[in-house]
Amino acid sequence: MKRLLTIVVLAALFAAMSFAQLNITGAGATFPYPMYSKWFDEYHKLNSNIQINYQSIGSGGGINQVTEGTVDFGGSDAILTPEQIKAFQTKRMTNVLAFPTVLGADVPIYNIPGVTAELNFTQDALAGIFLGKITKWNDMAIASANAGVKLPAGDIIVVHRGDPSGTSFIWTDYLAKVSPEWKTKVGAGAAVNWPVGLAGKGNEGVSGQVKQTPNTIGYVELIFARQNKMTFGKVRNKSGAFVKADLAGVSAAAVGATMADDFHAGSSGSQPSITDAPGKTAYPISSFTWLLVPEEIKDKQKAKVITDFLKWMLGPGQKMTEALDFAQLPAPVVAKELKAVAKVH
Repeated sequence: MKRLLTIVVLAALFAAMSFAQLNITGAGATFPYPMYSKWFDEYHKLNSNIQINYQSIGSGGGINQVTEGTVDFGGSDAILTPEQIKAFQTKRMTNVLAFPTVLGADVPIYNIPGVTAELNFTQDALAGIFLGKITKWNDMAIASANAGVKLPAGDIIVVHRGDPSGTSFIWTDYLAKVSPEWKTKVGAGAAVNWPVGLAGKGNEGVSGQVKQTPNTIGYVELIFARQNKMTFGKVRNKSGAFVKADLAGVSAAAVGATMADDFHAGSSGSQPSITDAPGKTAYPISSFTWLLVPEEIKDKQKAKVITDFLKWMLGPGQKMTEALDFAQLPAPVVAKELKAVAKVH
């Protein structure tokens, strides 16, 4: 009788453990936060005992936290540098894998009293404005691309992110590609020494400054601009066409992208950055965004859940992207990622 009771108790405990909620934590990029929130919610509906929590704190915070091991995975719009990869390996005693999740874009937003038109911005104009060399809205570098638009002589006020941000990495990565002066003086990064401008925290901070201050220009993510019905301009691409950011243009930017097996920058054959991409319809300030996952996860239950989620994200999850103004990953990238998922253990 005691033996039977013991078996019943053990069975009950096993059942309770099987259905106990497992919490997975992540933190990082704000850029894909709307998409991640949707995915994690939908995945929880399919697996009621699994809860994935994600803090939208910026790419810099995500990289730091996953490196320190305070979260199970990180999110970043910025490509990891060799130094960051080495720091992770030293701290965690394992490699870090970077999984592209979706495609998105940065857009130039502005507030010019009396101007409601969708402005055209050339590469030189954007670089000159953010370098502080183009200081008036009616400067010929802007006016020549916007025939028929009456631009004021007001001083241009630049607004940029004040916190380490993947959104800033994408913006500065683009400027570094189209402007040798920007590349030399400022460079690309989640946090840079901005030559001019006011700082805002997050998309909310930048957009708030632009909305409240006349003659301002800033940058936010495409989904944020569309959800908040903000005016944003077209950007001239490498082929010379002025393109307004949309899903088709973002997808076109990724057409020629090639990925190394580890998806990291600097690997043989790797071209993870797709800013200033070729193609007549390509939107030039487009980017992948990434989940950062340790290759070896000590909690094997978590390792299985994370790998199962990654497979789901690359399958059914991709069909949910366009409703939130993100573009699906190219099929060759998905195929390579599915092979890489097997490395997580």
